[in-house]
Amino acid sequence: MFAIDSLFADGPEYLERKCRPFEPPKISLAEVHAAIPPHLREISTLKGLYYLSRDILFGLLFYRAALYIPIAANYASASLGLGQPFGLALRATLWVCYWFWQGVLFAGFWCLAHEAGHGTMSPHKAVNSLLGFTLHTFLLVPYYSWRSTHRTHHKGTASLERDENYLPRTRSEYGLPSPAKATPIDYREIFEDAPLYILLRMLLMQLLGWHAYLLYNALGNQKYPAGTNHFSPSSPLFKLHERTQIMASNIGIAAMAALLGLYAHSHGFLAFINLYLIPYLLANHWIVMLTFIQHSDPTIPHYRGASWSFLRGSLATVDRPLLGWIGRLFLHNISHDHIAHHLFSSIPFYNQPQVTECLKSVLKEHYNYDSTNTFRVLYRSFTECCFIEDEGDIVFYKNQDGVAQRELKEDVDSGLESNGSTD
Repeated sequence: MFAIDSLFADGPEYLERKCRPFEPPKISLAEVHAAIPPHLREISTLKGLYYLSRDILFGLLFYRAALYIPIAANYASASLGLGQPFGLALRATLWVCYWFWQGVLFAGFWCLAHEAGHGTMSPHKAVNSLLGFTLHTFLLVPYYSWRSTHRTHHKGTASLERDENYLPRTRSEYGLPSPAKATPIDYREIFEDAPLYILLRMLLMQLLGWHAYLLYNALGNQKYPAGTNHFSPSSPLFKLHERTQIMASNIGIAAMAALLGLYAHSHGFLAFINLYLIPYLLANHWIVMLTFIQHSDPTIPHYRGASWSFLRGSLATVDRPLLGWIGRLFLHNISHDHIAHHLFSSIPFYNQPQVTECLKSVLKEHYNYDSTNTFRVLYRSFTECCFIEDEGDIVFYKNQDGVAQRELKEDVDSGLESNGSTD
């Protein structure tokens, strides 16, 4: 019972953080950098190619095993004399296993391409470009386009003016009345709370959220005009000198789409769906999930104007043990060590666990970790991270009832003073 209950319970780290009034970190960037040994910054092409080769080998093994699923299911059914229903059930089970593992592996390819975009697969720029472009193109991702906006995201994480991804919408953007005038009905009309409706919206985000971001900048920065996307070379997302690279990304995706079409023609459309399309969609689910919950949390602040700094923004994310050892192995520490990645995106992923350990002693209470089951986190963030206020230098998400789950320390202190307390 305890194990089942824990799946739906908030982790102790989250509960402690939620109850603790937020005080902006006063640590200096120099202190943070001083905590990291120089050898952790070293980048090895050999190590990068090792992890890539390992993942490709796993992918080929999964693919080859999947080709024998119909034969294995029929053989087991005939050998055991359990009939066709058993064979169909076994076949379905084996396909689900393949979809899960290959989907996670495809997401791992995305993570390695992401690392290449940061220049950590190799100290050589050409090697990073080749690996990143190939891996992202295999997943129909415009490598150079996304690399450009992702670098902008790193430069302005949690800044309401500068960030590129998962920017909160404000009270006024939803047309909500002021806090003094808003009623529970006002919030419910905007943030429908029927469980089935929430589930459908979550499924839609998980399946199509990645495509929506690339195609029309969904949940991107509102400063860009309508029609902004990752495929137009003249998009305001990119600088003039990047246009040739954007076109190269588009050509790569067109070539990959043609290869997939040839595969479907020669092997059959059902084989294409089972062996590539479903793992591809599941990979997109993991990509959306890990990026969403890293930067959307009721206890993590967003900053306006001069209240933001690179250090504060980098600390406005959460380390999560997504998929446990599977996430360590195939997702290359992207969720387990995300704070370290934001502070030191030029350090390779295989050194980030050590970086995290070094950071804990420096960051102390400003190191954000959450052991909550990540599917519980997904639901919690989806229902609790609804909007922010239009005013305030440091703001937190408010939920469907218009209530923030964390307070600023200065707000708490001013409240105590107004009540006559000096403790």
